[in-house]
Amino acid sequence: MSNSLFRKKSLTNILQEAKTRDADAHGSSGLKKVLNVRDLTLMGVAAVIGAGIFSTIGQAAYNGGPGVIFLFLLTAVTCGFTALCYAEFASRVPVAGSAYTYSYVTFGELAAWIIGWALILEYSIGNIVVAISWSSYFNNVLEGMNIHLPAWLTTDYQTAKAQFSAGADVTAWSTAPLLGNWRVIMNIPAFLIVVLVTIVAYIGIRESKRSANAMVGLKIIVLLVVIAIGVFYINTDNWTPFMPNKFEGVLKGVSAVFFAYIGFDAISTTAEESANPQRDMPRAMIYSLIICTIIYVVITLVITGMVHYSEFNHVSDPLAYVFEMLNMEEIGYVISISAVVAATSVILVFQIGQPRIWMSMSRDGLLPKRFAKVHPKYQTPGFSTIVTGFIVAIPSLFVESGIVTDLTSIGTLFAFVLVCGGVLLLPPVDKSTKRFNLPYINGRFIIPVLFIVFCYFFREKVDFRKFDHEHILFNIFLVLGAFIAVMTFIKRYSLIPVLGMLCCLYLMIEIPVKSWLVFFCWMGGGLIVYFLYGYWKSKLAPQRS
Repeated sequence: MSNSLFRKKSLTNILQEAKTRDADAHGSSGLKKVLNVRDLTLMGVAAVIGAGIFSTIGQAAYNGGPGVIFLFLLTAVTCGFTALCYAEFASRVPVAGSAYTYSYVTFGELAAWIIGWALILEYSIGNIVVAISWSSYFNNVLEGMNIHLPAWLTTDYQTAKAQFSAGADVTAWSTAPLLGNWRVIMNIPAFLIVVLVTIVAYIGIRESKRSANAMVGLKIIVLLVVIAIGVFYINTDNWTPFMPNKFEGVLKGVSAVFFAYIGFDAISTTAEESANPQRDMPRAMIYSLIICTIIYVVITLVITGMVHYSEFNHVSDPLAYVFEMLNMEEIGYVISISAVVAATSVILVFQIGQPRIWMSMSRDGLLPKRFAKVHPKYQTPGFSTIVTGFIVAIPSLFVESGIVTDLTSIGTLFAFVLVCGGVLLLPPVDKSTKRFNLPYINGRFIIPVLFIVFCYFFREKVDFRKFDHEHILFNIFLVLGAFIAVMTFIKRYSLIPVLGMLCCLYLMIEIPVKSWLVFFCWMGGGLIVYFLYGYWKSKLAPQRS
């Protein structure tokens, strides 16, 4: 059984199946190949420039001060290493499925299932969070237009109850209608935006592309306006101290900042709808990361220069907040509108990405066949798109608005580790046959030296006698890091994938333990589904007479 758990898909078979689907694309059973490098880049920007820059950047700045830009840079470098590994896979395996498909080729079926299940968590929880954030901004916009929705229709039960208990806001709780002894409280705007975006994703990739491109253009213009106006109100005294809570304070924003960057992963899910995936996908990933990192760093410096970092505690709309603090409410209102657009584009890209992962898993027999069915008219994975809509829309009605982004970050980082590690296991090929080639830099000596330097600077945290959660996670990282360094020395592994693995592993240990427990519960449920269905129905399962 152990061998069958690690059964792998053949690159040759994958490429042959892709050619067959490409032929079908001219008919009604394949996906439309309509995305070029510009569309893919804008899709990445659409997913990355969203809730992060309009919401979570505020709390990250409060914890780390202006020095939080180093966290953006660290995260960008980490994602850059990973993006190069994604690009290498995309140049060899130009099919939908993202890290799930890549893991199937290199690590085998069980690892592929685990990654696919983790990606479902990433996209679902991520989109629920963004939908709730969208609802908050949308309600603020309506309030500015003197349109007042009932409070019990714009929040969730637990949040309303907590506010009532704390005496902060009793409107939603006190005005909610009663159904027996139960107060009817639900987040209708969050539900409706997911439904509307799901309809767009269902109708077609071309329509989704146009919608995403338009929204990206609008929010980039707004951000450029924020920068252009904000630079004239920067007080450099606000940048002192630059890292008030040292690097520990900067790292407190790991989940929030990394959550903002995970969108570039969605680009790889649309490989079969890219006109030239082997050429365009690697470029789009790198372009979108560069564009988004520059925007994040500049915006952070501007807003922390306009208002002291200490003012951002529990501020959910930092860009609008800084202008309101300077008595420019009109600009703040425009930013709130752009935040609604930004969040919409994120939801759209994620609602496009997740069904294609379902579809890939179904093609391999790990999920029922209906998930792989392509709509004959719209040429999208119709059933998977509808299921995704339900999975995100229903919880958006009721899930607590304070839900953290840690779970999404864990799932994504876990996928990134396997993608980077998978590149090291790929067989050598003739580079002249590929549009993109991951540069080979011998890490034999560089990685061990970097690991030793890391241990020196973090020597105060090295203590195997302590068994609190923080030290346990750090010690696990040290053991894994030492093993990777030794293997790199022995095997002469390429530098970029190894650095990608180590950076992602380190970011993972900065995520709170309680989120790890929920993550393991989710993965445990996924393994039950796999062993009850996927293991036996897999196309790679031994054929029984």
